[in-house]
Amino acid sequence: MSGTDLHVHTLFSDGTFTPRQSVQLAVERGLDRIAVTDHDSLDGLSEAFEAGAELGVEIVPGVEFSTVYGGEGVHILCYFMDLSHPELLAELARLRDDRFTRGERMVAKLQELGYPISFERVRELAEGGNIIRPHVAQALVEAGVVPTVKDAFSEELIGSKGRAYVEKHALHPLDALALIHRAGGVCVLAHPGTWREASAVPSRLIEELAEAGLDGIEASHPEHTPEVEARYVAVAHELGLLWTGSSDCHGTRYDPVRLGARTTPPEQFERLKERAAQLRVSGAQL
Repeated sequence: MSGTDLHVHTLFSDGTFTPRQSVQLAVERGLDRIAVTDHDSLDGLSEAFEAGAELGVEIVPGVEFSTVYGGEGVHILCYFMDLSHPELLAELARLRDDRFTRGERMVAKLQELGYPISFERVRELAEGGNIIRPHVAQALVEAGVVPTVKDAFSEELIGSKGRAYVEKHALHPLDALALIHRAGGVCVLAHPGTWREASAVPSRLIEELAEAGLDGIEASHPEHTPEVEARYVAVAHELGLLWTGSSDCHGTRYDPVRLGARTTPPEQFERLKERAAQLRVSGAQL
């Protein structure tokens, strides 16, 4: 296996590997480069850069933004951004703080419903990273409430219509796109075939994003069937966008470990880099 995996999570969000462990696994699987794209966090990048330099793996700086459209989450991938951009850092800090209080409120709701979990345990599971729903779900698994993390995302528990669900602060996808471009980054719509935990991102939103300057679509993803992947490759061509392939690796959270299960073709990665360079030049001219 060789190539580029542009969607990797570490324990700084909801992955189970450290950044260094992710890089080491990339070496074992013959990958040339990976993008570390933790949810709303850049905290794992310094360790990833260090490990990548030591082990010969190119690290693409990234982050996966949480956005909301029509009351449902839409994930937006950002690459090659200015890591010191003040507006970007301020938004990530706001998202981090909101995730903490959101986690507290979800646990409180679950406790009111009679489920024996604690916020202290959720914080331990997050290991200092952003607190997100899979950490709450894992606490429910440990407490014997549900057999798997996936089962916690239900209407009874913490699914998007669940009794213990709490809405999160998030930008509209168009606002996230604009922020990413102001920070010199390229913007790719993540796994558009999985929205509302089942259905696809509305075509209307993809078209609106494309009109506003969206750079690409994550067409190849482990949860996309070959037919869905082909459809999004066609959509990318139709809208003049690049397309990526990524594993969306979360370490051992999914079995088997996904790293390298999907990769981005070389010509598409080169287009991504070229687009980032164009954005940096245009930003410098403003």
